[in-house]
Amino acid sequence: MKFDESFLKRKTAELRLSIVEMITKAGSGHPGGSLSAVDLLAVLYYCVMNIRPENPKWENRDRFILSKGHAAPAIYSILSDIGFFPKKELSTLRRIGSILQGHPDMRRVPGIDISTGSLGQGLSVAVGMAIAGKLDKKNYGVYALLGDGELQEGQVWEAAMAASHYKLDNLMIAVDNNGLQIDGRLEEVMSPYPIEDKFRAFGWKTRPIDGHNFSEIFDAWEWARSSNDGKPSAIIAKTVKGKGVYFMENVVDFHGKAPTKEEGKDASVKLKEALDKMNP
Repeated sequence: MKFDESFLKRKTAELRLSIVEMITKAGSGHPGGSLSAVDLLAVLYYCVMNIRPENPKWENRDRFILSKGHAAPAIYSILSDIGFFPKKELSTLRRIGSILQGHPDMRRVPGIDISTGSLGQGLSVAVGMAIAGKLDKKNYGVYALLGDGELQEGQVWEAAMAASHYKLDNLMIAVDNNGLQIDGRLEEVMSPYPIEDKFRAFGWKTRPIDGHNFSEIFDAWEWARSSNDGKPSAIIAKTVKGKGVYFMENVVDFHGKAPTKEEGKDASVKLKEALDKMNP
């Protein structure tokens, strides 16, 4: 579909409601990073990527790697909404036997191109997929979302070096720069800053954006997708951990803690009120 800001505002409000409800019901999960990333993912899936829900393994599809695999609720909400699997599955998050585990499983979830969860590995997989696309002379793009804390992993920079060396202009990533990780503030744990300068030093094109501004997000993904200069693209998106849920925003505890039933109900009520104020 074409870019439609009104649609995206309503859709991301629906997705945030879905994220909160499924994590609250599960009693475990990672709400903070799911909520910070959902705007980036929504623009990518609804407006940019070339995919076919009725044929998840279509060979010419664009590929996506959720390198920060703990944000699985965000991608599950989107995949179910666009028809990769029934929405009723969302209520089974993290249950034994569910296809929707705490981190994405490519063997069980239609639309997941690679299983993720061990931080630092997703970009290496994306590099491999992008190289395969070049060798096979395919036109698909390879997209990935990384966490900012994940940049503390050395493997990320080995992959970044390889992407530049092999001139992978079919590789496009976004860094969800919400500034918080499980142990606290990013710069206090192990600062990866300046993120843009580091990717540029490894031969990448970079673009900083507001990761909750739909127009900026769309323009950045389109900028990355149109690249044909032999350089991979990195979007550095400034985001808010827990975005859209007032008591979660910029609160490190909600990196990997589910809201209580009371908190979940409160968040759901307020998200529904916000939805009711939007035009259908």
